[in-house]
Amino acid sequence: MKKFTVVAFTLALALALSACGSKSKETASGAEEGEAVKKVIVGTGNDFEQVAFLDDKGNLTGFDVELIREIDKRLKDYEFEFQSMEFSNILLSLETKKVDIAAHLFEKNPERTEKFDFNQEPYAYWRNKIIVASDNTDPIKSLDDLKGKKVLIGPTSAQAQILENYNKEHEDAKIDIVYQQNDANDEVQQISSGRVYATLGADFLLPLKDPQGKLKTVGDPLNEGNILYVFRKNDPESKKLSDAVDATIKELKADGTLKKISEQWLKQDFSK
Repeated sequence: MKKFTVVAFTLALALALSACGSKSKETASGAEEGEAVKKVIVGTGNDFEQVAFLDDKGNLTGFDVELIREIDKRLKDYEFEFQSMEFSNILLSLETKKVDIAAHLFEKNPERTEKFDFNQEPYAYWRNKIIVASDNTDPIKSLDDLKGKKVLIGPTSAQAQILENYNKEHEDAKIDIVYQQNDANDEVQQISSGRVYATLGADFLLPLKDPQGKLKTVGDPLNEGNILYVFRKNDPESKKLSDAVDATIKELKADGTLKKISEQWLKQDFSK
């Protein structure tokens, strides 16, 4: 009987010590083991050079990816996991709850805000402009100068929405919208070869996509956009996550980390 009592006490003491040791350890996201850490699935792409793409070793990286990883490090109550897919499927996956946050340089616009929520603190800013071949000498100042011409654009993108809205208002003289099917970075080849006339895009991304200078921006900015993360609408947990992300972005701006990540991947500081 005494032998059983000693063994039982020793086992109970070992388990107690083990539990204490386990509780003091930290997970990769910073929360202590034993505490509830909520997994967050991040939907992004994998073929947008310098933004969200696969490197030569097949690893997902880029501006959006590395910024999310930095946010993950600072949010102890969450653990982020990436799920890459075609750009056109990201928001659909968010809507159907396959992912919890959409991260792919999303710009806030009226069409998206009808279905989704955005965080409040932008992590980048851009201006959308018309992009044509560098040897194009046509006097292009606005979308009116693209009537009847083929303009390449990614489906479901903010730039596609600009063109679609224009065509709704100009039924008699529409722009010929050509939707990209595969590679999101094939504008250079398509425009420089003359297969399409132009595209729309953020001014800061052109040097990344076209380091040889085969394309150029023309005309006045079509709009100026805040780049934000996208969340599900009317979802308390999603709102809680959005608020946490906002607070972290403010920290990253204040300590210079966001500036550093922007300069590393986008070659300039687009965080302000």
